[in-house]
Amino acid sequence: MSSSHLPATTDSLVLATETKTPSEAISILYRILDNPSSSSEAIRIKEQAISNLSDLLRQENRAEELKNLLIQLRPFFSLIPKAKTAKIVRGIVDAVAKIPDTSDLQIALCKEIVQWTRAEKRTFLRQRIEARLAALLMENKEYSEALNLLSGLIKEVRRLDDKLLLVDIDLLESKLHFSLRNLPKAKAALTAARTAANAIYVPPAQQGIIDSQSGILHAEEKDYKTAYSYFYEAFEAFNALEDPQAIYSLKYMLLCKIMVSQADDVAGIISSAKVGLQYQGPELDAMKAIADAHSKRSLKLFETALRNFRAQLEEDPIVHRHLSSLYDTLLEQNLCRLIEPFSRVEIAHIAELIELPADHVEKKLSQMILDKKFAGTLDQGAGCLVIFDDPKTDAIYPATLETISNMAKVVDSLYVRSAKIMA
Repeated sequence: MSSSHLPATTDSLVLATETKTPSEAISILYRILDNPSSSSEAIRIKEQAISNLSDLLRQENRAEELKNLLIQLRPFFSLIPKAKTAKIVRGIVDAVAKIPDTSDLQIALCKEIVQWTRAEKRTFLRQRIEARLAALLMENKEYSEALNLLSGLIKEVRRLDDKLLLVDIDLLESKLHFSLRNLPKAKAALTAARTAANAIYVPPAQQGIIDSQSGILHAEEKDYKTAYSYFYEAFEAFNALEDPQAIYSLKYMLLCKIMVSQADDVAGIISSAKVGLQYQGPELDAMKAIADAHSKRSLKLFETALRNFRAQLEEDPIVHRHLSSLYDTLLEQNLCRLIEPFSRVEIAHIAELIELPADHVEKKLSQMILDKKFAGTLDQGAGCLVIFDDPKTDAIYPATLETISNMAKVVDSLYVRSAKIMA
């Protein structure tokens, strides 16, 4: 940063745009900000210089400088309205967020801003930065700290009745409880977000997030048809805005189709005009591979898809959770079909037929026996599975119990009648 300042004029801004390298432009913009003038025109030029500087620093991936810029601008913030300060601060925080691998820096930055806003009594800005901090902590899997921060913030925002911020916070709380596998609280928080959203105009992007979270919670309850309709609504909203989140809504739509055994519809949705070439890529290829494996009831194709599309399937917690149950169901169906003709069969032979490792098959068979999916036992010494005939239930016992129950009713009825006669 140069020691001599430049006049806060439009010409100085033009000079910054005409430089050959970003470093020169950044240096000029810093010199404009160093100008001590506090006239209305100078303040307007400085605001534009801050916007241009944060864009350039983001493009150059200079996250630490963006953080220092906020500290440097604090005397300037005392000259401008609080609303403009909030806009600039949030703009710089957004710029840092766009730089990859800066989650720890973002958390540190948000904590610094929260301390400063408390000291300056800037409640409006503090609440929004605290909500942002809670979201970052959740992404960092620091759930308890995020929950503690949100619990205090929700009470404060409800007192102020800031509906738009309340929608954001309730949605964040719902996601947080879902991450902690607390489904009742996740649903309650989502209902609160919907209630607040009904009272105000909610931007389409925010409505898309609400619908997406609704779909995720319904899918968790195995209500895949309702989940599909919510994901479709979210996809429509994101698609209209050309939001990158649209691809995930589409991916979860396809997941719902697979989970309700309508895997044949997946290819039709992917090739539809609305999806077209715009969303083609590994995310959709992964779902197509899973749909193909499900249609053919092939565990080998299923495992190949999981290996080939690990990032899209295994590392997506929502998809991974549902595919795990789908894989188990497919495996159980295949094993039951294979062992049906046998009364005694080698585990190695079953493993060969199903094309899976023998130890994996043995583990699954033992689990199925314990879950009473079929009657049998594992002879580990001989490496065999012994299947028993399904024990036939003797009808005499339920019939006897029913007769005794009816006799008891007759005796009770006679007792009531005799009591009336005696009276």
